[in-house]
Amino acid sequence: MQLSEQEIVRRENLQKIRDLGVDPYPAAQFDVNAYAADVKENYVEDEEGKGMNFQEVVMAGRLMSRRVMGKASFAELQDSSGRIQIYVSRDEIAPGEDKALYNSIFKKLLDIGDFVGVKGHAFRTRMGEITIHVTELTVLGKSLRPLPIVKRDEEGNVFDAFTDPELRYRQRYVDLTVNPQYRAIFIKRSKIVSAMRRFFDEKGWLEVETPILQPIHGGAAARPFKTHHNTLDMPLYLRIANELYLKRLIVGGFEGVYEIGKMFRNEGMDRTHNPEFTSMEIYVAYKDYNWMMEMVEQCTEYIAMEVNGTTKVTIGENEIDFAGPYRRLSMYDSIKEYTGIDISEMDEEGLRKVCKDLHIEVDPSMGKGKLIDEIFGEKVEDHLIQPTYITDYPIEMTPLAKKHRSKEGLVERFELFVNGKEIANAYSELNDPIDQRQRFEDQLTLAQRGDEEAMALDEDFLRSLEYGMPPTSGLGIGIDRLTMMMTNQHSIQEVLFFPQMKAEQKD
Repeated sequence: MQLSEQEIVRRENLQKIRDLGVDPYPAAQFDVNAYAADVKENYVEDEEGKGMNFQEVVMAGRLMSRRVMGKASFAELQDSSGRIQIYVSRDEIAPGEDKALYNSIFKKLLDIGDFVGVKGHAFRTRMGEITIHVTELTVLGKSLRPLPIVKRDEEGNVFDAFTDPELRYRQRYVDLTVNPQYRAIFIKRSKIVSAMRRFFDEKGWLEVETPILQPIHGGAAARPFKTHHNTLDMPLYLRIANELYLKRLIVGGFEGVYEIGKMFRNEGMDRTHNPEFTSMEIYVAYKDYNWMMEMVEQCTEYIAMEVNGTTKVTIGENEIDFAGPYRRLSMYDSIKEYTGIDISEMDEEGLRKVCKDLHIEVDPSMGKGKLIDEIFGEKVEDHLIQPTYITDYPIEMTPLAKKHRSKEGLVERFELFVNGKEIANAYSELNDPIDQRQRFEDQLTLAQRGDEEAMALDEDFLRSLEYGMPPTSGLGIGIDRLTMMMTNQHSIQEVLFFPQMKAEQKD
């Protein structure tokens, strides 16, 4: 491994610290009692100018800057809450009596990025900055690679920032260190999931776990990742959905079950798609898609309030209001509204002509459902800015949904679109095993035509339906896309700690 000049110096400093008898990677526990943000927020001075709320401050974090000024030195310490200045005096710093040793380490052998623990008290400098007067310093972890230097002027403007997207996503650990503002996205993501879980739990629905490795890929129209289990000597697939397993639990007697977990689809990647993504799916017995639309409005409004304190969020130039009720528009009506074309009575040949006239690229493997989906995706989605339910899909598009109770050729399905992107999908679930078998067989026909996303026939799921499943409504919400909406991000990579990327090219 070829080292840069700075990396060589850091390794030399590491060895010098060891030669002084100090462990640069100690195993001992270091208990903190304060964080940078707490000290700044709660600072109160006594008559001697000391912070009364923190008689002894014990903190830990990274050194992010350092200014050595003779006997006195200043540095900036960054912990999980933010940054705070620390002040080190040559005659005071030491764990115990070895002041000269630790003063030498601090001034000469520590580098930007090193982890240290400090003890001392808070005070305000003559410049008015709240600072920790350090009386004891402990080396907690030596950094052997230099951090990218992010410069800021007196007004807070940033220069030479670590902004290259590929580097940021590939080295997220560096990104979160030098661009701590991005931590807020992931804190909000965690709050979104917690709020959703709390909303469901308070309704009495049960969180469950279903297999990630499945013998049959089902529950959605997507290409799977395939692997092989050696002991069982059989192919297995990373799940593209957990729908069929969750519905088995409804058959088994649970009235409401949900799961938040990873799904995997061997498909393209773009600003809203990652091959590994997080989804929430929920199934509630004795309900239909009309009830589900009202529940989704309640849930998304609740999440927005819990995470942002308001139902309104800004996404780019658009202000989105998650307060219900949301507009409802059927699939056929939405296409007619934005293209002027009524496709409700068209067969496959007619739809192909429409695609040609609208300059939409299609291929021979696409059946009627895929053609309609292409028209909708190209001509309608971008117009759906405020939360909008697209309802009543053609039966060819949705093999797992119940036939519409009053509209021939349609199913009881809706998708929720926000800012031009789909974030939720729901049905009145198909519980007729004979109808379901026919739908699966229709999918097999599409697969024979070359449709790699067609669903497989799952005999065990059909068997479960034959034992009887009550009327049920099911819903899936994309956690990644919902997080994008709630945090004003336009790329899914910004809301994933570790997005999938091409293999790194070595120099």
